[in-house]
Amino acid sequence: MKSPRIAITMGDPAGVGPELCLQLLSTTSVLTECHPVVFGDLNAIQKTAAHMGISFPECAIVQGNLANQQTDGPATFIDLASDVGADLVAGHISAQTGRASFQFIESAIASAISGDTDAVVTGPIHKEAWRMAGIEYPGHTELFADRARSDRFCMMMTAPTFSCSLVTTHVGYHEVPHLMTTDRIHEVISLTDEALTRILGRQPKLIALGLNPHAGEGGLFGANEEENIILPAVTRATNEGIHIAGPIPPDTAFLPWKREETDGYICMYHDQGLIPFKALNFDTGVNITLGLPLIRTSVDHGTALDIAWQGKADISSLISAVTLAVKLSI
Repeated sequence: MKSPRIAITMGDPAGVGPELCLQLLSTTSVLTECHPVVFGDLNAIQKTAAHMGISFPECAIVQGNLANQQTDGPATFIDLASDVGADLVAGHISAQTGRASFQFIESAIASAISGDTDAVVTGPIHKEAWRMAGIEYPGHTELFADRARSDRFCMMMTAPTFSCSLVTTHVGYHEVPHLMTTDRIHEVISLTDEALTRILGRQPKLIALGLNPHAGEGGLFGANEEENIILPAVTRATNEGIHIAGPIPPDTAFLPWKREETDGYICMYHDQGLIPFKALNFDTGVNITLGLPLIRTSVDHGTALDIAWQGKADISSLISAVTLAVKLSI
């Protein structure tokens, strides 16, 4: 069987993305299971390698576009020649680094849509750099959904221990109750059930979390979101044969014994799921966008500007993201 070609974006050039790509291109286990195609800036990654005192790994270098080219060697680097230039400094974001990371992603998405690659794995971006560059997307998830023209999508963090899917993502807390609808929660439940069934090879056991402390305490806290919005979605999903319980109090949902009997959590807002998930799975977690017509996974961490280009970045999450992308693409 031909190895899948996995598009990997370099992330923000000022962050740890370039050094993670350098490590990845030298990781035997990754090169054995797929053909990595890194979308980035050659000057930036070579500057990172020189700064770290390491060699640039063996790979084919293509200018600008994969365009169905058959490349030799264990991996391919797509040089998109961004405008980060000679002023690029580790740990210092700018409009240029924001535009560069955005360009890498758009090219990788196009390669997956055209069939030149089999999946996309994204490196860490810096949202402030995007804002400095005038890019209005709040994150990867929304950009992928827009470019793939997907109306039905959600963000899921997954690890061998458990997964968390988000009803709302990159919004302020005051916006969350207004964005929660029974239809949206049911959509996230369905997408999570479909994805975890594929990943685990069996039907998962899911739990929906409440929005308020103690899951509302019977209406004592909040505006009855649990009874009026979340529970109807859970009931509908249960009637469809999905194994889901809830809503339950968020503060006890991640206790060890509860995690042992739960495959996936349906979380109402970003930090409700990502705080416990990252606390327990930071090195092995993977971010996956569900509902797309293409496969997209990602590291579950940020640009780590404070340690960029120092050889301290842990590649575990990137390897996990590539491994999952390969699994879903074959």
